[in-house]
Amino acid sequence: MTSKNKAADAAHLYEADQDWVGSAKQIRQKLSDVCGRHHNRSVRVQTIDGQIYEGTVLGVDGCHLHLAVTPSAMDARFFGPFAANSILTLVLYELLVITLLI
Repeated sequence: MTSKNKAADAAHLYEADQDWVGSAKQIRQKLSDVCGRHHNRSVRVQTIDGQIYEGTVLGVDGCHLHLAVTPSAMDARFFGPFAANSILTLVLYELLVITLLI
């Protein structure tokens, strides 16, 4: 049996609900547009898990927000002496709130 046939015979462990897929794509596109319009701006981002990050929007690709994080005591604990140069990549559909910092 070829590997292609084996893959076809394998049982699905998970298959996303098609309604959710459509919603996730719409949310991803909306967030991509919002983040793209605020390139080089300071923002605060809260994820659906409650994590909060502050930094500057460096860019956005189809699925990710790239954020140059503002150094803090917590960043230094995780990133060490390189905290000032940390770029955090966040998955767009995991974002709950994006706030523009003035």
